[in-house]
Amino acid sequence: TPNRTVGQLRRINMTTIQEAIAEASKRIDRFEAKLLLAHCLGVGRTYLITHDKDCLSPTVLQHYEECVQARENKMPVPYITGTQEFFGRSFSVTPDVLIPRPDTETLIEFILEKTSGKGPLSLLDLGTGSGCIAITLALENPSLEVSATDINEKSLAVAKSNAAHLNTNVSFFLGDWFKALTMPKKFDVIVSNPPYIDSQDKHLENLPFEPIGALTDGQDGLSHIRHLITEAPKYLRHGGLLAFEHGWDQGAEVRSLFSNSLWTDIITVKDLGGNDRVTAAILL
Repeated sequence: TPNRTVGQLRRINMTTIQEAIAEASKRIDRFEAKLLLAHCLGVGRTYLITHDKDCLSPTVLQHYEECVQARENKMPVPYITGTQEFFGRSFSVTPDVLIPRPDTETLIEFILEKTSGKGPLSLLDLGTGSGCIAITLALENPSLEVSATDINEKSLAVAKSNAAHLNTNVSFFLGDWFKALTMPKKFDVIVSNPPYIDSQDKHLENLPFEPIGALTDGQDGLSHIRHLITEAPKYLRHGGLLAFEHGWDQGAEVRSLFSNSLWTDIITVKDLGGNDRVTAAILL
């Protein structure tokens, strides 16, 4: 490299895994520094411990510096590495999709509990994003026939890629909520993690890298949920289940959106933090 002296290059070549992590930890979280270096090397974190005296090549060091700089600029680690673990599996993610979060596993566990041992059931995941909900449910309960929709073509490409990588059979449809479906069909279960953050919520300021349309409806955070509750009866079998994720403080208001003349067994499920996270109901 013309701009570097031989001495500088020698020092770069002598940087060990241990030294690189120590330097990066002055700028970002130490655990994240390890994650990023493991990503750059294409190894697991255990490798960093057993090979901590190994020297890093200039190419790896340059890549690592770019990753550390991106994290320093607040880019989420999953967007830097391109992967995020969800329900024990690794999912590819890009800035076109939301990063899967542990809170959403509450929805997975609830649906698995309700569908366990009930034979073949059809399930629709609306606004699938990375596909983490649809794919996880299909893998965890093979008796589910899973379909998924998304309005964003790039998001749907990520979901299809994840399904192929995880060898999962999910039918994908491009379009706006139920309009994406190409033929009339009634489902046994409909699930969703819709954009539910109020547009005035200050937490949005801390999520500048994630797709805004997947976070908020630009209104009170409930417009998409109202739409799903209103439209679902056209696509749900009688006795079918509708369940979706929502904000920690929206449980009571979401329950009030269900008409007692159409729905029964309206419940809200709490996440591991003890917060309202999923509301569900059965169509009469």
